[in-house]
Amino acid sequence: MLLLWFIRLKWRETVRSTIWQRNLAANIGIGFVLLLMMFYLLMLGIFLGKALRDILPDRNPAEVVNSVLIYYFLFDLLVRYLMQGLPTFSVESYLHLPVRKSSIAHFILLRSWLHMLNFLPLLVLVPFAITTLSDYHTTSQVLVWLISVILLIFANGFLATWLKRMQVSRAWVTGLAALVLAGLAVADHFELIKLSTLSARIFQAFPLHTWMLLLPASLAALAYFIQYRFLLARMYPDEVIKVKSTLASDIPRIKYLESLGLTGDLIMLEIKLWWRHRRTKTLLYLLPLFILYGFFFYPQPDFKQGGPMLIFVGIFMSGGLMMNYLNYAFGYESNYFDGILTRRVDMKRYIQAKLTIGMLLTSVCYILTVPYVFFGMDILLINTATFLFNLGFVSFILLYLATYNKMRIDLSKSSTFNYQGVSAMNWLVMFPALLLPVLIYAPFSLAGMKYLGMGVIGLIGVVGFLSRKYLVTKIIRNFFRRKYIMAEGFRE
Repeated sequence: MLLLWFIRLKWRETVRSTIWQRNLAANIGIGFVLLLMMFYLLMLGIFLGKALRDILPDRNPAEVVNSVLIYYFLFDLLVRYLMQGLPTFSVESYLHLPVRKSSIAHFILLRSWLHMLNFLPLLVLVPFAITTLSDYHTTSQVLVWLISVILLIFANGFLATWLKRMQVSRAWVTGLAALVLAGLAVADHFELIKLSTLSARIFQAFPLHTWMLLLPASLAALAYFIQYRFLLARMYPDEVIKVKSTLASDIPRIKYLESLGLTGDLIMLEIKLWWRHRRTKTLLYLLPLFILYGFFFYPQPDFKQGGPMLIFVGIFMSGGLMMNYLNYAFGYESNYFDGILTRRVDMKRYIQAKLTIGMLLTSVCYILTVPYVFFGMDILLINTATFLFNLGFVSFILLYLATYNKMRIDLSKSSTFNYQGVSAMNWLVMFPALLLPVLIYAPFSLAGMKYLGMGVIGLIGVVGFLSRKYLVTKIIRNFFRRKYIMAEGFRE
């Protein structure tokens, strides 16, 4: 009954929120898209067996699915870690009441168990088990296989949230898990360990040996128990205060930024804002996806000729994180934007600090993409040209257009499936950043002058960077014209 009481209180807190009411239409739209996606997944599960028989007539569909399940779980763990928000609860409101801390911990874990990512795979796996797996096994064996996979899905969910919590208190645990995953990927790539063969053997053994059901059950129970003990040990008033005070000073001072004076202080405040809030921190977790984006294209022979698509890849890899920041540069500060306007802050340095952060983000991403030179010198030239374009053109354009953004953003919410504070303009401003260099390069590529096209893109960025004083002045003037309109929008 206590858990039902918690659920009722959490539901009332959600529906009574002004953010929920303002974004009711967006929530209905997201719900419709989710229902449509669920329908497609259900159809995939029903017809997956037939499709595999048509595509791979010499192989058993059940064996094919079993051989890729381990890849799914590894990918699912990565996606959950990067995108799944941690279930939260206002613990302080209940610690002085006669409520068991164990009940609060169980409720928090129950919210993690009820996450959408735990149930979407079932829309594929359950119909597949009924329509295809039942052709090769008895009903009881199919049931054992299905229960085993479901338990592993839940274990994966608990493990992902535990790793995210460990990142704050014991970062080495998360680092060790990342090294293990990277090691498995490398071993599989060089065929030191054939994960597909291992996966097929494990999941084919589940329906044949009922006792193996104990393995996924034990893993799920262990993952649940570890998180339960972790939460229970920190459910005391002094621990809550300790965590909050630690978060307030968990970022060390950077000597170089201190030497920049007020600009350095403003940059340091932005870094702290990014690190302390869920929505901005989630974007930082997506950095590996931006950097590894090239692996989807560069190994393909069709993309080694330097086509326009590689320009898009280069822009996205070196500028994706910068675009996410500069597009909402003022919206991220919407909670205290009025305070900024009333303080004695040099707005020129305020704008320069944001530009500097954007340029640092794209510079770091570019440096991390340099190893792609192993796919060819043309790749390095394309990435360099697109980096210069991001540095000297896209950064100024996005910050200028950000002055037209007046949508309030709640940084305490995760960015996953969260469109609060996002308007159509935020999507439209991305088109010149992503498509303009492609359109510039395409004629040169079709005429066989790809190096000249790269040079033109890079030259635009260099000219923009050399004209930064003029461009910053234009941004500042537009900011002063629109600052009160922005402030009024942020208050809504």
